[in-house]
Amino acid sequence: MTMYHFIVFLPLAGALIAGLFGRVIGARASEVITTLFLMIAAGLSWIAVFDVGFYGKDLRVPLFTWISTGDLKVEWALRVDTLTAVMLIVVNSVSALVHLYSIGYMHEDPHRPRFFAYLSLFTFAMLALVTADNLVQLFFGWEGVGLASYLLIGFWYQSRKRMQPRSRPSS
Repeated sequence: MTMYHFIVFLPLAGALIAGLFGRVIGARASEVITTLFLMIAAGLSWIAVFDVGFYGKDLRVPLFTWISTGDLKVEWALRVDTLTAVMLIVVNSVSALVHLYSIGYMHEDPHRPRFFAYLSLFTFAMLALVTADNLVQLFFGWEGVGLASYLLIGFWYQSRKRMQPRSRPSS
């Protein structure tokens, strides 16, 4: 596995760990694992920008053949050029800082593992979008960002009833 695999798939690994095992490992472990994975991905992104940006490499990292029918062959691959390397820094660094901030902001919420799973899923989808090698993969990333945004926006679906203002008695 190359460094680029880790940059893109560490957020997905964090999302899966927090989402599937969050109740078992606990909220604090979910926060730490997802944030640590994002910090590692952000650090690797900074290394990638030097590797790609300053040495002029344009990389295509094939992962697997996604669709193969007749003459159509669509591979899932990571395209990393200078612009992508800069976007990797932006996405991973901002997301790592958001994860870090959210640890304190969400400290009393009982559903923190789910929140951190959604946040890491959003980051993975954004990384899939910016490293897309073809339009099918770009669509997958775009829809993933939409799904994760929907999940994050609807995170407090139970708390809205308590947030409604009470009606005041008329005088």
